[in-house]
Formats: sequence, structure tokens, C-alpha cells
Amino acid sequence: MFGTVKRIIDWCGSFRKNLYIGFVFSFFSGWFAAMPVIWAAYMIGKLVEYAGDGITPDRAWIGKSVGILLLFIFLRFLFDYLRARFQESISYELIARDRLAVGDALKRVSLGYFQNMNTGTILNSITTGLHTLEGMGIRMIDNFVGGYLNFICILLWLIYINWRVGLIAIAGVAASLIFLLIISKYSTRNAPVLAAANRDLTGATLEYARGLAVVKSFGKAGSSMDAMKKACRDSRDINLKIEWGYIPYNALHLIALKIASVCIVIAAFYLGVSGQLDFTYMVIVVLLSFHIFSSVEPISDCAHVLAVIDDALDHLDELKGKSFIDADGKQISIDHYDIEFKDVDFSYGEGQGRRQVLHNVSLKIPENTVTAVVGPSGSGKSTICNLIARFYDVDGGSVSVGGHDVREFTCDSLLSNISMVFQNVYLFHDTIRKNICFGKPDATEKEMIEAAKKARCHDFIMALPDGYDTVVGEGGGSLSGGEKQRISIARAILKDAPIIILDEATASVDPENEHLIQAALSELTKGKTIVTIAHRLATIEQADQILVVDDGQIVQRGTHKELVEVPGKYQDFVNIRSQSEGWKIG
Repeated sequence: MFGTVKRIIDWCGSFRKNLYIGFVFSFFSGWFAAMPVIWAAYMIGKLVEYAGDGITPDRAWIGKSVGILLLFIFLRFLFDYLRARFQESISYELIARDRLAVGDALKRVSLGYFQNMNTGTILNSITTGLHTLEGMGIRMIDNFVGGYLNFICILLWLIYINWRVGLIAIAGVAASLIFLLIISKYSTRNAPVLAAANRDLTGATLEYARGLAVVKSFGKAGSSMDAMKKACRDSRDINLKIEWGYIPYNALHLIALKIASVCIVIAAFYLGVSGQLDFTYMVIVVLLSFHIFSSVEPISDCAHVLAVIDDALDHLDELKGKSFIDADGKQISIDHYDIEFKDVDFSYGEGQGRRQVLHNVSLKIPENTVTAVVGPSGSGKSTICNLIARFYDVDGGSVSVGGHDVREFTCDSLLSNISMVFQNVYLFHDTIRKNICFGKPDATEKEMIEAAKKARCHDFIMALPDGYDTVVGEGGGSLSGGEKQRISIARAILKDAPIIILDEATASVDPENEHLIQAALSELTKGKTIVTIAHRLATIEQADQILVVDDGQIVQRGTHKELVEVPGKYQDFVNIRSQSEGWKIG
């Protein structure tokens, strides 16, 4: 519990000054929260004394006393306001910083991280975990620190009045602290289980939403809910378990404080009756006994929540602390764009699930040439493209671009030289304008429209309700496959990178759109170094070199004319493609 408090303070970083100033204001707020009670008790004591002596209180004295009472109340809320001004914004500033830091970290890790890590885990850590920190982090630490500061303020008054009464108050808080530590220990043990249940629930919900089209098509709406139902039950069960375990110790914490309050009242009456305490002071102690622990009682919630915050901080540190794939990279500018693989080995996965995909691959792609990569599914074609862009690091050997090993670059400096067009296009839930300008945010309107015209998508964009300001659905769901593909090509044309990687860019396109996309690709690839994975003969035949990949190795290389004359994988591929592309209805 105390370790988490220190951890949150450390997390505040440059905002710690504001946090400490807030604690000072919290101390004065606690001081002036006690003062109205003390002053009211003082007034009651004096009025009783005046009544006993038959003295009528002076109206000026009453007015002055009420004014002082109102001043104390005003000062309490003033210091509360000042505390809030200094502290309330801290968590929002920090979470905004950390969300950006996590986004930058995820951008710079190997894509293997996302294969090994459940999407729900990442999403839950960024949303639920950071939301807990944002909403509860500073508030809980203020409740914890401020609660004890308020108690100390009133304790000082009690000790000033009578040290024996102060000892009773200290004993009550010490007893309650034992139960708070038990709550903290219990919550610390269950917080990772709760976080895991929340991650599973997030993952199950995402999977259910993504798979709805398949579920509906197979009429399996009931069975598809099984994983989500289980995740919901698990989340419910762990929350109930934590709550039921928390209640008894919270009750004991409150009982300890209430018993201490009663003991303070009894002690005050005893000291008053025995003449050891003035009547006015006795009234002050009695009234303070009902107020002294009011700021300590909610700390049980802090002890409970701090464990959850501690777990959220663990996941935040884990996300921010992932080893960057370009941790040792430098900003490198290159003036030629040839690509070379030397004895490259590469595997996906870890441990027993590790699967080697490339075996001792060596190849050269001269700049300003077209290289086609062909081969059966799963042979390693896409892996070669991913290694050029350094989405992964090789297990052995090296990949170089422009004479530099890709491991020498930062990701941004390497990818500034590369544009990629994928088979499965992803468009962001934003305007078409933003999607096209994604690779070049400072592009002018003229440059953007020119890129769209070259990609053969200007006409259909202008036919949309808001033209370039039309918002496409998540993933580009409101557009057809061919339309999305052409927008992605416009994005690549606008970026104007010297190296173009086409990963089966026309594999899933209908014949009506294919000629438009081929024309767009021709505009994109003029004067560039091209690496294309393709199955269509029209794309392959004009390539400067063809690499035939099979079982993670390059088994043939050459031009179309050279390879088609040699028995082997490529000749078989051409024969199969010729038959499939030349079929007709009899």
C-alpha cells in the first residue's frame, strides 16, 4: 500500500511539485475543517458558562464568533479549491503522455509481439488500465495522504487539549491500519486475477464483434456467445470474490475507529467530571471525536483500489518498457535503393511453437528494377517483404537497404524510403482525405488530388456525398475492395517513396476493377525499386527478375523467358496459371 503510494508519486514525474503543493493545501484544508468544530464547541462551552453565571452574551461577541466560524468554513473550501487546482489535472496530463508513449512503443516493437500477445490484453491495458489510473490514481493518493494529514491536524488539537485523549486517537488509527494492510494484501493478491478477467472479457468481446458476419452466415449465434458468456461469468465471479473478501476487513477497520471515538467521548467525560478538563475543552473533545476519523474511514477504499492501480502501473511499465526493435537505430539517409539478403534465417513464434520460415536465403534486388516473388502459399514470400521493412528482425544473416543493414536504421528513417500496398487494405475511420494523406500529412490539396487521379480513384471519390471529406467506416468497411485498394495506392503514390512493396495487391480484386488498379500501380511504380508478390502472369512476365520461393528457400531465379524454359516450380506455376486464367464456360 505505502509502496504503491510512493510509486504513484514517482509516476507523477515533473508534476510532483504540483502534487506536493496540493498536499500542503490539503493540510490547511484539514486544519480549517477542524476549526469550525473547535470554534463551535468553544462557543457552546462559553454559552453554557454564561448561562450558569446568569450572564447574557454580548451581541457583538455572538456576531464576531459567527463571523469567525464562517471565515473558517470559507478558508476550508478555499484551500480545497486550491488543492484541486494543483492536483486534479495531473492524472489527465500524465495519462495523455503515457498513452502517446505506449502508442510510440507499440509502433517500434517487432510485429511478433502482437502475434504472441492477445489483442484484448493490449487494448485492456491501454483503455481500462489507464482509465483506472486517470480516474483514480491522484484521487486515491490524495484521499490516502490527505486523509492522514486531516487526522494529524485534529490529533494535534487533541494532544494540545489533553495528551491522553490523543493517545486514544492514535491507538484507534493504529488498530485500523492493521486491517487496512490486510485489505491491501488481499487486493494485491487478487488484482492480477481481476485484470486477467477484464482482459479476457475485452478479448472475447472483440472476437465476438469481429466474427459476427461468420456467425450469422453459419447460424451459430448461440454457440458463438459461449466464450463471451464465460468471460462475463469469470469477471462477475472475481469481482464478487474480491468484494466479499473486502467487506469483513473494511468492517473491522471502521469498528476500530468507532470504538476509538466512543473511548474519546468516555475519556472526555471522565476528565471533565474529575476536574482535569475544562468544560469548554470537554465539549471540544466530544465534538472532535465525531470528526477526527471522518477522513481516515474512506482510506479502506484507497487500500482496495491502490492494489488495482499498482497492477495497472505494472502493465503500463510492461508496455512502455518493451524492447524497441530500433533501440540502437540511427537516422540514416541513403542515396541508392538496392536491397540485399545475405544468408537470412527467420522463424515465427517462440519456444515449442517456433516455426522456421526462411532458410539461408540470399538475394539481390538492384535499384530501379522490378522483382517478382512467386511461390506456393506459406513458402515465405510475405516474410521476405516484411523483413525488408523490418517488421521483424532476422534470426541469422542480414538484410540491407541502400548498403546499410536495416538494423542500423530507426524504423521511421527506414520506412520513409518504403511504400507498401497490401492485399488486405486497412483504411482508418476518418475522411478519405486523411487516409490518402496519411503518409504525407503536409501534402497540398493539389498534390492529393493528383495522387488520387493517378490511382484512378478521383472520380468515385467525387461521387461520394462529401467527396474527399467523406468519412469511411472502420477498416474502410463502407467502400468496396477495389475502391479501398485504389485509395491505398493513392496513399502510396503521394508518399512517393523510392522502394515499393506490393504484397499481392491485385489478388482479391474483381475483373472490373483490375484494369484500373493495374493502371494505378503503373503510375505508382514508375522509376522505383519494386518488389511484388503476385500470382497473375501479366504482372510477372515483365519483371526484371523472378524469385521462386519454396519451403523457405529460393529454388529458382531469372527472367520469365529464362525460367519458363526450365522444368521446375516456375514452369509448373505458369502452366497452372495459364490453364486457370484461360478457362471458359463450354
